[in-house]
Amino acid sequence: MQVKTAVERVENLNPRGQNLVLPYGFNAESTGPVLGLGGMRKGFLQDQMTVGGAAFAGEDSHGFFAGVWDYRLPFSKRTFVSASGMYGYYPQHRAYSFPRNLFLPSGFNRPGSNDSREDAYLESSGDSNWLDIKIEYALPIGATADSNRVHYTLENGLLASEPSGGETWNPLEGGATVIGVKQYNRYQSYERDDGGELDGDTNVFEFGLLHNNTDFPINPSRGSSQYFAVHHDPGWGDSDEKWTFLELEASKYFSLGASDWARQRIIALNAWTGYSPSWDIQTNDVGGSRVTKGPPFLEGATLGGYYRMRGFRDSRFHDKASIYGAAEYRYTLDYNPIRNVSWLKFLHLDWWQLVAFAEVGRVAPEYTLDTLFDDMKTDVGVGLRALTAGVVVRADFAYSEEGGNLWFMVSHPF
Repeated sequence: MQVKTAVERVENLNPRGQNLVLPYGFNAESTGPVLGLGGMRKGFLQDQMTVGGAAFAGEDSHGFFAGVWDYRLPFSKRTFVSASGMYGYYPQHRAYSFPRNLFLPSGFNRPGSNDSREDAYLESSGDSNWLDIKIEYALPIGATADSNRVHYTLENGLLASEPSGGETWNPLEGGATVIGVKQYNRYQSYERDDGGELDGDTNVFEFGLLHNNTDFPINPSRGSSQYFAVHHDPGWGDSDEKWTFLELEASKYFSLGASDWARQRIIALNAWTGYSPSWDIQTNDVGGSRVTKGPPFLEGATLGGYYRMRGFRDSRFHDKASIYGAAEYRYTLDYNPIRNVSWLKFLHLDWWQLVAFAEVGRVAPEYTLDTLFDDMKTDVGVGLRALTAGVVVRADFAYSEEGGNLWFMVSHPF
């Protein structure tokens, strides 16, 4: 869930909307070298509405993404709908998992568990597709008591209008609160050497409650945020099985003010935990085991990837329970080398930000503090981020005991 915002740049010469079209390229293990093109438009049809898409292709990989965000329903002032989806084919598709229909022999660590080996994974070519549909309602309290959105004015990328929160924690007086439901679907397939295919489906409902009491949710410098959600796959359609997952996330931000070289200096802290009450272990007559009624390896209590434990591969760890913590030092540079470059004005790039971060986390077969805080995984990293057309884009590099990873993504991780 996200705070519904209306952002106006003092420098924006086209107040009715902002466009961005950007070519890109990267080389990843799962895709090989690829080239792509992405674009977005803010203010399409409605002031707060955004549409966007991207496509990429390489020698053996290709993908397409499209979405529409924050379309306000005409019969409800406070209800917003978003939908996005992606189709992708990858020549080196990796899953730190063991087929759910098979029993893992006794004495073997389950792939993806906290003690699992780095080389315990499935890898082949295959599809990775997803579709999300989200309905959100901005509660008439706090910063959205009189409006369905929080209005912000930016000057050179920093907040020039009144903050929406950060002073005191009282949802009735400050900050924005959003409730919502999301229906999301995931499909992954792995092609076998014999011509067959392993695949998996999940179709999930997420019910969430967000209270964001920061000064500016897109790039917070002070205040806090909390999110609680229940995820449930009822086993409908092609879903492999029923399961339930609970999560709680909290973030806190401290402003250290400006300096000779920085416009902002921010310490950002994040904590997240999750638990699957439906998760069960089934055993056979010879001591083999398999997981039943639990989220698949890329959902639920999962760590690794561009949001949590960035020093590890995507969905590297997963189990019944998880805990995670992160700290970031965000240093917004006073110097913007492209500020006066006329042919780059279309980027609407207001600032660059240097980031240093550290993360710690663990997955576990039970939710006990003794287990969750024992033998935790760690990583450290640095990042380069920018605010372009009112959107934060980032490149984060993180290093762990299993090597380094470079991630390109939109928005802060928290």
